[in-house]
Amino acid sequence: MVHMAMYEGLVEGPRANKHEQVLTTGTYQHEITDDVTQTSKQRFTSKAHCTPSPPSPPPDGGTQAWLTSILALFVLFNSWGFIQSFGVFQTYYATTLSATPSTMSWIGSIQVFLVFSLGIFAGRATDAGYFHHVFGFGLLVQLLGVFMLSLTRAYWQILLTQGVCLGVGGGCQFVSTLSVLSTYFDKRRALAMGIAATGTTVGSIVMPVIVQQLLPVIGFAWTVRCLGLMMTVLGLAAAIGLRTRVPPRNSGPLMDWSAFAELPFGLFCVGVFFAFWGAYFPFYYIGLYARDILHTDYRTSISLLLVMNGVGVPGRLLPNIIADRCLGSVNIMALSSFNGAIIVFSWAAVRSEMGLWIFAAFFGFFSAGIQSLFPASLATLTPDPQKRGTRMGIGFAVAGFACLTGTPLGGALVQANDGHYLYVQIWTGLSMLAGTLFLVASKMAVNRITSNENRAEKSGN
Repeated sequence: MVHMAMYEGLVEGPRANKHEQVLTTGTYQHEITDDVTQTSKQRFTSKAHCTPSPPSPPPDGGTQAWLTSILALFVLFNSWGFIQSFGVFQTYYATTLSATPSTMSWIGSIQVFLVFSLGIFAGRATDAGYFHHVFGFGLLVQLLGVFMLSLTRAYWQILLTQGVCLGVGGGCQFVSTLSVLSTYFDKRRALAMGIAATGTTVGSIVMPVIVQQLLPVIGFAWTVRCLGLMMTVLGLAAAIGLRTRVPPRNSGPLMDWSAFAELPFGLFCVGVFFAFWGAYFPFYYIGLYARDILHTDYRTSISLLLVMNGVGVPGRLLPNIIADRCLGSVNIMALSSFNGAIIVFSWAAVRSEMGLWIFAAFFGFFSAGIQSLFPASLATLTPDPQKRGTRMGIGFAVAGFACLTGTPLGGALVQANDGHYLYVQIWTGLSMLAGTLFLVASKMAVNRITSNENRAEKSGN
């Protein structure tokens, strides 16, 4: 470049400083201008094609992280607390509606199905940056459903309000909230999920107690309105305090079919289907079993449900702590499913009220471990936090289809057995046992992939 400048007659004048240079010919000026223009284009092109930086590692603690866990507890109190309390509503509906237990169980099954299955849409929308829109819509529909439930008089009205509205509202809030929560934690993820999951237990204790105490005094309508007021306060607090952490992922399909091509994720989803297929039947029918088979009174049947839900507090925390510290979420979830299957098989040998109390306590503990470790296990199988909402939505949808058919199928087995429960007890135990086998297979697939990767690294070095 210097020789070209001399050839064209470059003259350097006096300099005010070392960075100032006067060029007297036009040819070299054009070359510099062309160079600058080309450089600018290259910079513009590189900016246009640059990819957004990946999200920072999870803080694994801090004020906002633990606040998110507490607010997620409020969300699960409103959504799953109401679902786990369906046993008290089913017992009340059995005395006021002319419908079979199998027919009434469709109310709770549709609610669970919608809470789970809407995760496909809510999870993808959360990944795309629309968390607050989805959450706000869900809260509005949920509160509409609970207050309209207080005005219902017929089965179809209860099905629309409690089954559909509460299911849609809870589904929009549940999956999106857990997706946001999972981005704040890594090594303490199972513990944070367990704290959030205790909202289910607290809600499933508080709500039946409210119904049990207020229903004989102020009636069904005002009892439900009291529940709605409490849910309004908790829902608004969650809507104000929840914050997303990772940047949105605008591209990508609604349904990530490639997830099922990953053997660990596919086996895990099959295991989840079988584990949840029978897991909710005891919660819905233990009150009816106590009254119809052991001939207990109404208060005792509700107390059994409270015990089954109450042991869920340690059942949601202790397995999660163990999973974080040593064994992992999928391993402890498989162990909980196996223990739950054994307990359900032993239910067939119950002949006394004391035996039913023992069954309620043990099954409530181990089923709580399945429910609380399910989101943490899904997050473990999805390393990319920007895809976590979509993947969690897929897993929850699989569980939703299982819950949609499981409890009504169990009710049909009771009817086919002339009101006895042996058929459904065997079916529930076998279903949870099959879920255990597939969960174990999923973990073995993860271990095999990890072993192959480690072997490849060693051979490369």
